[in-house]
Amino acid sequence: MKDKAKFSNKDDFTEGSIPKKLIGFMLPVLGALILQAMYGAVDMLIVGRFSDAEAISAVATGTNIINLFNFLITGLTMGMAVLIGQYIGEKRNDKVGKTIGGALALFICMTVVLTVFVVSAAPLLAKLMRAPALNGTVTYVRICGAGLVFIFSYNILSGIFRGIGNSRLPLMFVAIACVVNIIGDLILVAIFDMGVSGAAIATVGAQAVSVILSLIIIRKIPLPFTFKISDIKFSSRTLRVLKMGAPIATQDVLSNLSFLVICAIINDIGLAAGSGYGIAQKVLMFIMLIPSSLMQSMAAFVSQNVGAKKPQRAKKAMAFGMAGGASIGILISVFIFFYGNLPASLFSTEAEYIKEAAAYLRGFAIDTTLTCILFSYIGYFNGCGKTLFVMCQGVGTALLVRMPASIIMKALTNGNLTFIGMAVPISTIIGIITSTTYFLILKNKEKKV
Repeated sequence: MKDKAKFSNKDDFTEGSIPKKLIGFMLPVLGALILQAMYGAVDMLIVGRFSDAEAISAVATGTNIINLFNFLITGLTMGMAVLIGQYIGEKRNDKVGKTIGGALALFICMTVVLTVFVVSAAPLLAKLMRAPALNGTVTYVRICGAGLVFIFSYNILSGIFRGIGNSRLPLMFVAIACVVNIIGDLILVAIFDMGVSGAAIATVGAQAVSVILSLIIIRKIPLPFTFKISDIKFSSRTLRVLKMGAPIATQDVLSNLSFLVICAIINDIGLAAGSGYGIAQKVLMFIMLIPSSLMQSMAAFVSQNVGAKKPQRAKKAMAFGMAGGASIGILISVFIFFYGNLPASLFSTEAEYIKEAAAYLRGFAIDTTLTCILFSYIGYFNGCGKTLFVMCQGVGTALLVRMPASIIMKALTNGNLTFIGMAVPISTIIGIITSTTYFLILKNKEKKV
């Protein structure tokens, strides 16, 4: 990849209107996340319409397992993106290519190791999840595990472009994959009745097509940095990416692990509860994309301004993100609290599953507002390079609050999904308190300097 153009002004977050730049970057990120979420949602939707309850449960549980490994790579790519953003803000674009090369050396090794592990350990992973549809879950995990190279490649490419401030190309990449996935699901599941296998093959195939087309597109566009194949090697850049990204990845993995534990807890209640939770998770997968896109955008925005020595601009962006995100979150909270059955009915025609899904959504509802505040903090801290705190905060709330609260709620309420769902916002409140305290500590340190 050759340095064919100067850094685009619209990708420069160190100047201009904060709301305009942040929203302009966030909307394509949100669009890409929505389309990416449609992989699992389309699988659930088509499997739910053309297959049985066991297939629904298998896809829901299998998706959660694969996401655990996907979050590992996503966290590391965010560390890479933060470093790229800081170099861009410092106007040291010559460092970007070597940083990407060092990161790729790490990602290639991880992809090989994780692919072998997921394929071989699929039965164990399904048993640990107490999957009601054990065989179907193993099938889904093995097929998706064999295609991890494509799933990971998309996230790596997206991380590179978000690091340089371009969220439009990742949107294009995932749009291609989404269309292919829908077509694949309709052919393999609806027409050929391949069930769980068809859904998994469609997902992996769509990612493969997306990655191949993305690489073709990248070769034809201008980039603000130079990258050579010889840059792909272990170096000090690899260690920097690992130092920055490992805490984010650890936090993401353990946070997702806490949701896997919740999934296992609810699966233990019965098939109806497990399927209802799986449906609720698909609904929330879309709803929570707003705070997720806000977090990713905030990290990219803040990292450039930290590199450009404009900390006050970074703080103003965080405050704007909290206010704007929470305003939208309130509306969504009210909707899913009172009408959670409506989005749930898109994924199943079974009244009992819809009822259980709506029950979980009522308990979860307020978290759609609270998470916008917490994720604005997380994006800010990631952009500042304070990823170790992000890890400690995330791990603490997941393991010490969310998981114990879910177990307690299940025991005290005889498996009532509304009360189990409340464990998530409780942990988010603790995270907000912790993050606010740390932000004030950093602010006081700045005043003393």
